[in-house]
Amino acid sequence: MTGSDPKTDLHRYLQTAREALVWKLDGLSEYDVRRPLTPTGTNLLGLIKHVAGCELEYFGLVFGRPFGEPLPWDGDGDEPNADMFATADESREQILGLYHRAWAHADATIDALTLDSTGHVPWWPDDRNPVTLHLVMVHMIAETNRHAGHADIVRELIDGTVGLRVGNENLPPVDQAWWADYRDRLERLARDA
Repeated sequence: MTGSDPKTDLHRYLQTAREALVWKLDGLSEYDVRRPLTPTGTNLLGLIKHVAGCELEYFGLVFGRPFGEPLPWDGDGDEPNADMFATADESREQILGLYHRAWAHADATIDALTLDSTGHVPWWPDDRNPVTLHLVMVHMIAETNRHAGHADIVRELIDGTVGLRVGNENLPPVDQAWWADYRDRLERLARDA
């Protein structure tokens, strides 16, 4: 591809990952978006809440651009992983609203700074600081895609929905019987190994 702009490319990949993560909630009940489906409690709404916080910290605090809104899980005495689940008082709309405000805040930072602009990540060791906007964008693309991958698996466990977005399942065009046979074959291979 010629004429590519690195900052625009990075931003596009970040936005694609954001949208993939949010899409995993489409059509699900309140229970299903909150259901812990792994031994460590991984759930869809918690993943979005966590990534919202990450964007606000990396694109806000790191570059001296505070968000201006207190995060509900940032108080003294909050339990570990308080950003990885929605409380009964936090609605889906509130969490999604926070995430969209985090996007806007992050996007303003991305627009205002150059890829060479530097910041400081207080929770990283000194030998990894200072950081550039370029590095933070790469980090957040990786972070968001990592959690979108978690969301892929959680959503598949809930109702079998897979893929990046509607119409882009990125799987072979086969029926459920084929998948059942395939999974059974893999189970036999695993047991035989």
